[in-house]
Amino acid sequence: MLIPTLREMPSDAQVISHALMVRAGYVQQVTSGVYSYLPLANRVIEKFKTIMREEFDKIGAVEMLAPALLTADLWKESGRYDTYGEDLYKLKNRDQADFILGPTHEETFTAIVRDAVKSYKQLPINLYQIQSKYRDEKRPRNGLLRTREFIMKDGYSFHANYDSLDDTYEDYRQAYEAIFTRAGLDFKGIIGDGGAMGGKDSQEFMAVTPDRTDLEHWLVLDKSIASVDEIPEDVLLQIREELNNWLVSGEDTIAYSNQSNYAANLEMATSLYKPSQAVTIQEDLTKVETPDCRTIDEVAAFLKVDEAQTIKTLLFMADDHPVVALLVGNDQVNDVKLKNYLGADFLEPADEKQAKATFGAHFGSLGPVGLPEEVTIIADRKIQDLANAVAGANEDGYHLTSVNPGRDFTPKDYVDIREVKEGEPSPDGQGTLKFARGIEIGHIFKLGIRYSDSMGANILDENGRSVPIIMGCYGIGVSRILSAVIEQHARLFVNKTPKGSYRLAWGINFPKELAPFDVHLITVNIKDQEAQDLTAKLESQLTAAGYQVLTDDRNERVGSKFSDSDLIGLPIRVTVGKKAAEGVVEVKIKATGDTIEVNAENLLETLPILTKDAD
Repeated sequence: MLIPTLREMPSDAQVISHALMVRAGYVQQVTSGVYSYLPLANRVIEKFKTIMREEFDKIGAVEMLAPALLTADLWKESGRYDTYGEDLYKLKNRDQADFILGPTHEETFTAIVRDAVKSYKQLPINLYQIQSKYRDEKRPRNGLLRTREFIMKDGYSFHANYDSLDDTYEDYRQAYEAIFTRAGLDFKGIIGDGGAMGGKDSQEFMAVTPDRTDLEHWLVLDKSIASVDEIPEDVLLQIREELNNWLVSGEDTIAYSNQSNYAANLEMATSLYKPSQAVTIQEDLTKVETPDCRTIDEVAAFLKVDEAQTIKTLLFMADDHPVVALLVGNDQVNDVKLKNYLGADFLEPADEKQAKATFGAHFGSLGPVGLPEEVTIIADRKIQDLANAVAGANEDGYHLTSVNPGRDFTPKDYVDIREVKEGEPSPDGQGTLKFARGIEIGHIFKLGIRYSDSMGANILDENGRSVPIIMGCYGIGVSRILSAVIEQHARLFVNKTPKGSYRLAWGINFPKELAPFDVHLITVNIKDQEAQDLTAKLESQLTAAGYQVLTDDRNERVGSKFSDSDLIGLPIRVTVGKKAAEGVVEVKIKATGDTIEVNAENLLETLPILTKDAD
């Protein structure tokens, strides 16, 4: 089997999952953002596909396969050909017709159902596929977490009414939870953003990235080390340095309650808001000079006011229309919330030139008072609690004091457009918000009629009226599951040598359902005929009993074989060594690091007992 393991971690890897996938011979980079899935990785992916298919069968989802090379005509119908952005691979055939490489398949599946379904009596329909997708990522990074070609399961459901969509959406939510649980993942279902998919209600599934400081999670100690407390301080320092060598993976931050089930992507997270009941006499608006004050902190310090009494004014261009976002003090704008509220296709921060044209001043002196009518003002809901606040005067080097919302400026709306902070109260009133990093592994959307309406996918309802089909969309990042699993199941093995020194070695501790093989069978000395005979016998018995066995009978040093075994990360290692003539083998349970000698005749009966605690 092709398993090209490396002696050292690859120098270009920044996260542990990427490093171990390459070093353990699971994947190999072809070019930036494009990988070959070598035999071990392919076996993991195929096992995950099997889990998905079993769970989707339970909810009536039917598998099919659409082309990856798509005519651009369908995307022009939906309007996404021009709005999807630079990630879309566009190409022409020999006749100069426009094509794309599919990054997702809403249009394709909508067209298929549009042409085949004419009546509400033919619905619901629930289809999915598992296929390679293509997105021209500007900066591919972190192995399989951000690539230009990736494997994805995308599913689409079609309905005559929203009650039917709600039922299927709930079926998928439960199926996803079952799939990720079976895959051995620590995950959270969180409130998500529909983004370019056009969805309204949506839920993301995030694999939680382990905390680098949690030694109990990362370390597997050999049987001679009783606990972490026994490890010398200099070795612990080395361990911590080794853990800190790797970036915390995961593109997203999860905000979750420490006392309830509330969890959301930071882009969508909110916190409990209670309007202020305070009554304050409004003072006269006054312009004051604030030389060399461009930041909230500089202005607050110069005027001797709390930063929570200042108004931050930000300018955005939303589909080429100027929009001002107002926040309190050092609160950060959440541009996803703002974009969603505006319903904009494009939202970008304005530059200095645009700010000068709109406000008559540069950044650092902008404010909401006296703006042109064509500028839309959106204020965070906390702004309405301010009285006699400080804001930019729209004149370089000046600010206004005693600024009052409603009197001095009137926003179009007060909405939640700020980024929540760790420690704020959970929006459900239960507990406080905590942050964790996560890897998106799945996402489900209620698309409604976003695609069917624009593409003319209509049916006759029970009253004979022509109405758009109602849709749902359900995705799983299949190839990035491999990264997520390895990120959570990477382990630093700590072994104590007979001389009392400590050896550290990285490896993978694959969960049983996704491990490429169940058992790693190693022959220590291939020149020992009795060892070879016993290895062949055990391989035959284990295979007949339903175990998937990887046998290492290479003419290599035993140390190299054990190192490769740790890297590959199979759940059980069976070593046929110097006691082969006595019919005795050594069994190591990867999850716990425990080893035990077992009579080969009793191996099949012993393995379930040894692995019970590891499960």
